[in-house]
Amino acid sequence: MLVARRQPEEALSWVERGLGAERQAPYPSPAGHDLAHLQRELLSKLGRGDDALVGAWAEYRDHPSKYSYAELMNFVPEAERPAWHERAIAAAAGADPESLIELLLQTKEIERLAEFVGHSSDDTLRTVSHSALEPAARKIEKSHAGKAARVWRAMAMRVVDAKKSQYYGAALVNLKRAKRCYEKAGLAADWNRVVDEVRAEHSRKTGFMPGFEEIVSRSRRVEDRSFLEQAKARWARSR
Repeated sequence: MLVARRQPEEALSWVERGLGAERQAPYPSPAGHDLAHLQRELLSKLGRGDDALVGAWAEYRDHPSKYSYAELMNFVPEAERPAWHERAIAAAAGADPESLIELLLQTKEIERLAEFVGHSSDDTLRTVSHSALEPAARKIEKSHAGKAARVWRAMAMRVVDAKKSQYYGAALVNLKRAKRCYEKAGLAADWNRVVDEVRAEHSRKTGFMPGFEEIVSRSRRVEDRSFLEQAKARWARSR
């Protein structure tokens, strides 16, 4: 109400009271996040842009993500954005893998994304959701086919390991793309190791293995629908 009435100073005093109550609460709330954003907006309107930037930077360092990055850049002077971008990407090094992948995708840091994939273990990649891994794989497969192959493989094996038979079709599509990327990168030996691993660990999955063996032998084209596309289709049918 006070913002609508163009009373930013009084509005700011109430926002700061709300943030004080938020700090005393045992758990954070969405309202606290909204108040912090409003505080920075009010500080900026009152000519205290530096204070707003300090607050946005503190929040970003605590929780690096594509969302806190966008919030930070709202308060960075345009001429200083390249330097702040480098600073922000460096500070995100310790972020959780999914948040970091989403941030690197949003900021078009494709080389850094490929570097992160190269340094990540297979187990780490499998903890990341398909909604982040699939666009990452598509972005790097032209310039870094070998690393993209590992991402496609991670998506597939997470489904197969979890025995999510309704998504075996998507897993097969991912493995087909993994095979293509391994071959493009000249890493046939790595693909052969994947084949040996799948045969050793999943030979009893009769809903999966025939399609997998067809990919290995190139005898049939697997339906090229991604995990996300198949999930959306299943959701639409259930509705």
